[in-house]
Amino acid sequence: MSMNLELTGKRVLVTAGTKGIGGAVAALFRQHGANVLAVARVKPEQLSPDAFVAADLTTIAGCDAVVRAVGERLGGVDSIVHVLGGSVATAGGFAALDDATWHKELSLNLFPAVRLDRALLPGMIAQGAGVIIHITSIQARLPLPESTTAYAAAKAALSTYSKSLSKEVAPKGIRVVRVAPGWVETEAAVSFVKRIAAQADTDYDGGKQIIMDSLGGIPLGRPATPLEVAQLIAFLASPRAVMITGTEYVIDGGTIPVV
Repeated sequence: MSMNLELTGKRVLVTAGTKGIGGAVAALFRQHGANVLAVARVKPEQLSPDAFVAADLTTIAGCDAVVRAVGERLGGVDSIVHVLGGSVATAGGFAALDDATWHKELSLNLFPAVRLDRALLPGMIAQGAGVIIHITSIQARLPLPESTTAYAAAKAALSTYSKSLSKEVAPKGIRVVRVAPGWVETEAAVSFVKRIAAQADTDYDGGKQIIMDSLGGIPLGRPATPLEVAQLIAFLASPRAVMITGTEYVIDGGTIPVV
């Protein structure tokens, strides 16, 4: 991005910040001069220990560890980008979703953001400024009944929570924004496409087409890249977006077919 986003020196926390969208977000913020702390369960070799904290954010202890690391290494935070999420449910529709599965989806897609926001927002309020970006999903509007009901419901809960939070903290100088990606060609997505292609006895492009067809089509003809999503997130976190709060930005190549 050639635009000066004025992110130099900003203290940024990125959950799931080593791969996929989160990895692209962390890398892009660093390119713009931000001081980034990435969270994941396993540290990649290329990251400095000072730029990473290992934690399982589906647990209270893991969230507490991240809050401590923010205080010790960043001395506070200017932006939080909650990327962590994913579906743990298998196919089978509603009948396959027992209580344990529902709890797993909420523990992965909702509670980490709630816990970290609750712990870190007081510091943002004290400094009178901050940005929180929640990564939701178009699945909240376009669930796939066979396989994503619980995931979609958890992301919808995150979206509603995010909207309410934005109304509460905007008068205190804090912006809260949602980004809803469609299909993004992350490392995990590539592996999934390969499995689908093998099952259907087709090539990689054929596997991609099967997935796009299951979504009802992508008018732009392809999934997004992690960098494309990261570029949107970086803009929204920057002072260039100072009047944007409480809304959701869809980046899905036109997948959602309605207004």
